[in-house]
Amino acid sequence: MEKRKVTTEDRLLHGGDYNPDQWLSYPDVLKQDVEFMKLAHANTFSIGMFAWAALEPEEGVYDFEWLDEVIERIHSIGGRLILATPSGARPAWMSQKYPEVLRVDSYRRKQLHGARHNHCYSSSYYRKKTQEMNTKLAERYGDHPALLMWHPSNEYGGECHCELCQANFRTWLKEKYNHSLDELNHSWWGPFWSHTITDWEQIESPSPIGENAVHGMNLDWRRFVSHMTIDFYKNEIEPLRKITPDIPISANFMSDNPEFVPFTGLDYSQFAKEVDVISWDAYPAWHNDWEDTPTLAARTAFLNDHFYAMKDQPFILMESTPSAVNWHDVNKAKRPGMHLLSALQMHAHGSDSNLYFQWRKSRGSSEKFHGAVIDHDQSTENRVFKEVAELGKIMENISDKVTGYRRQADVAILFDVESNWALDDAQGFGLKTKQYGRTLQKHYQAFWEEDIAVDVISKEHDFSKYTLLVVPMLYLMSEETAEKLQTFVKNGGTLVTSYISGIVDESDLTHLGGWLKPLKETFGMEPLETDTYYPSDRNTLDFNGKEYEVKDYATIIEVNEANVLGTYTEDFYKGTPALTENPYGKGKAYYIGARAEHAFHADFYGKLIRDLKLEPALSVEHERGVSVQGREAEGLRTVFIMNFTESEQPISILETVKDVQTGETMEGKRTLQPYEVLIVEKEIGN
Repeated sequence: MEKRKVTTEDRLLHGGDYNPDQWLSYPDVLKQDVEFMKLAHANTFSIGMFAWAALEPEEGVYDFEWLDEVIERIHSIGGRLILATPSGARPAWMSQKYPEVLRVDSYRRKQLHGARHNHCYSSSYYRKKTQEMNTKLAERYGDHPALLMWHPSNEYGGECHCELCQANFRTWLKEKYNHSLDELNHSWWGPFWSHTITDWEQIESPSPIGENAVHGMNLDWRRFVSHMTIDFYKNEIEPLRKITPDIPISANFMSDNPEFVPFTGLDYSQFAKEVDVISWDAYPAWHNDWEDTPTLAARTAFLNDHFYAMKDQPFILMESTPSAVNWHDVNKAKRPGMHLLSALQMHAHGSDSNLYFQWRKSRGSSEKFHGAVIDHDQSTENRVFKEVAELGKIMENISDKVTGYRRQADVAILFDVESNWALDDAQGFGLKTKQYGRTLQKHYQAFWEEDIAVDVISKEHDFSKYTLLVVPMLYLMSEETAEKLQTFVKNGGTLVTSYISGIVDESDLTHLGGWLKPLKETFGMEPLETDTYYPSDRNTLDFNGKEYEVKDYATIIEVNEANVLGTYTEDFYKGTPALTENPYGKGKAYYIGARAEHAFHADFYGKLIRDLKLEPALSVEHERGVSVQGREAEGLRTVFIMNFTESEQPISILETVKDVQTGETMEGKRTLQPYEVLIVEKEIGN
């Protein structure tokens, strides 16, 4: 297996967001930063993402000398730079002089200066100014030996409803629908409530999005917002590509917070095509009171595998916190040992970095209490700094065993943001219980608990590389996708889908004639009706001699050729199919008709794992809460054995391995302390 690298570094990146522009009147602080960087074993820093006012204090007047000095200080200790562009936050002079750069919300209210990420992606002036700034940055620092990567803007997101964006929306629609209002009206089901469009100028963006009844329009608006954001990004990076073609360019993606599910504000599957390196900002709410640590660890792993699979290569953790954040409802500090564990989990799932927001806490404004490596006490003796330094040492020790190494997965789970958009809009089922992202994470958890690697992919991925493909709740499904799934099974793949799948097409129109023909053929059955439960409603699914609780959804199924593996035990559909299996071509297709408890997922997918002979990265016997994940290069696999519980956990390693840090050869029984991580390596065949 080829070792694939995402940067020119042969070491793991440790450091994070550094904002020296906030401290220019404190020269002693800036000098102290460099000394503390060495003590923290930090080697990489993201600089400049919110520094526009310091770089261009007034229009056309630039000041790069302070940045020159900071860069040279970092370079002097062997540090590298992820140089950001400052478009995420405009200077006040720009908002005052050119109000077109300010966003307009869905109620048609122009936003004020004072926040960030509130600029209009259609503004020609803003596009021109970002290119001017980025040209100057690339010309000045493009050849600097410390420059590792470009970091355009910060956490792209949001939408604008100004007149410029309205005009661009109409232009985008004309291109999509071949300048045909008939095509548009059919896709949007225009006759409903007399919403037929007779002139392109009648079209406006949804206002507000949650109250618009034309679901096809809502779906197209979200697609357009993604298109405009990506188009702005491409405009922003144009001078970077031209002047520094050999420097990789990223964009820091994120999760939907506070739910900590895949981000739905943009279509990252399309955005990922334009970046060289995927990076993301991870802020799991460790030690919360609504889920245990292993469950949150599984959901974090799901998101890591989602970002890894976008380009099938290692990613960069661009932001995390070494302690607490400042924007959860309750901002709890990490318990001792959790920072090390959560950081190493990132490496186990494909990250080549652990970078923080932020290096030093701000003295004022909204992020003054957000976690940082350097606290307001400016001390290296507090617990957080010591834990960061400890992690830095470990990262140095394992760098040559991990950097650039790939993950290998035979299982994939399909996440589709367009289906998420459409399902959220659907005025049916249970408005609060659809929970598409969380549902996928619950299916994923069954594999995580069995240490089986998973890729979280989009519908555009190549399915043929996987043995098992899990596609829960794919509400929006085109005929093309249905045929692609059918081909996967016909050629020998094992496919699992579930309730509320294949209901509408790519325009959010329901499929006429029931389920799509390729699905009926592949699954050998047809869903007839979806029973939606009140929170107090329950049923039971009988499978393989055991009964499992059912809540939220139950599908009434008509079986044709499929085998019935599980049945309902209650209600008017008692004794009817709830779980089916259908041999088709060289493969098999399974349909899960009900939302069942976790124990069902564990047993059902556990059986598939055994039947398909899926194997973990390393054979380790352990209880729930311990996770075993690995990365590999030619002839070598590095494996992380992680205890995500608050108690000692006995394990038994069933293969001979070597401790990466001590060099000790080991096999057999060991005990992991709470939050402990054991990093081992084993030789593998070609």
